[in-house]
Amino acid sequence: MEETLKRAKVRTIDWVLVFVIVLLVLFGFLMVYSSSYPDGYYNGGDPFYFLRKQVIAAGIGLAGMMFFANLPYIIYKKFNKLILIVCLVLAMLTVVLGIASNGAQRWIVIAGMSLQPSEIIKIGGVLYMADYFNRKREDLSSFLKGFIPSLGYIAFFCGLIAIQDDLSTAIILGGTLMVMFFCSGARISHLVMLVVLAAAGVALLIATQAYRITRIIVFFDPFKYPLDEGYQIINSLYALGTGGLFGMGIGKSRQKFFHLPEAYNDFIFSIIGEELGFVGCVFLMLGFVVFAWRGLRISMNTDDFFGSQTALGLTVLVLVQFIIHIAVATSSMPPTGRALPFISAGGSSLMFLLCSMGILLNISKYSNTYRS
Repeated sequence: MEETLKRAKVRTIDWVLVFVIVLLVLFGFLMVYSSSYPDGYYNGGDPFYFLRKQVIAAGIGLAGMMFFANLPYIIYKKFNKLILIVCLVLAMLTVVLGIASNGAQRWIVIAGMSLQPSEIIKIGGVLYMADYFNRKREDLSSFLKGFIPSLGYIAFFCGLIAIQDDLSTAIILGGTLMVMFFCSGARISHLVMLVVLAAAGVALLIATQAYRITRIIVFFDPFKYPLDEGYQIINSLYALGTGGLFGMGIGKSRQKFFHLPEAYNDFIFSIIGEELGFVGCVFLMLGFVVFAWRGLRISMNTDDFFGSQTALGLTVLVLVQFIIHIAVATSSMPPTGRALPFISAGGSSLMFLLCSMGILLNISKYSNTYRS
């Protein structure tokens, strides 16, 4: 590992990945403004309200990305216990002192700034489990020494988010950690068992909340509930259908005029489809394909197992969230509030996402990935 660190001094970060990230963020500025100016103007008299918040969050996030891109990633191995404690404390603070928003208590205020701790817990979970899988690599194929402890830690991190009534984020983190577990050397039979247990846990959590059961029912026939539970998804489909092949043009969406709730966040992909059409959606998805290519290449070409697993986890976190957002917008899965990475309005999520990309970029310095 020391030789790898020495070699990294003459290497640079993956500039292809930087270009893709910055391009997605800039595209996000355009779409946040286009989808949010009616809401900003009619509710506060400021059509630039959401765009301004997005630009500030991106500025802080990009500064954080550059900072973490120059901070050797192996330092996180030394603070694995601290990461665990911080995640636990943040979850408890959210439960006790959190601010409710849209019926869920997921926010805390620190120094006058509202933050969503689940975004930090996601990153902390990836870093801690990457170190855990690295330390227990020889035991991961064992049921008692590998599967049971790994199941416990995965359930722990997902539980920290689930107690904040944020099931979708818990599912994203759980799916990511299961991918890391599989790529670390887990047996297929153990992975199948883990998936079954995870599905049973999700079903149990759905059964405990009436609104979650309603979402499942509405998913199968949203047009049966056009004025209440099915309203969002129906208007999302209208937006995508109206866009056709080339779209109506930037700024010409109709659904964003108070027909589609959360048009600048949970359903921004629908507005992209309406204004830029099928072609615009394809180009956006190609951007995430390039992101996946670079992120997974960094993971596969990093000799250090901890770095490889961390790169894998951070990449998969983005991709799972991306897939869920599009699946919800196209009515391919039950509706759940999930932002489109780099694109949707959301200061807290964008800041921490960009900071996590800094960790990924730092790992790219130590990989053997071709950078030209």
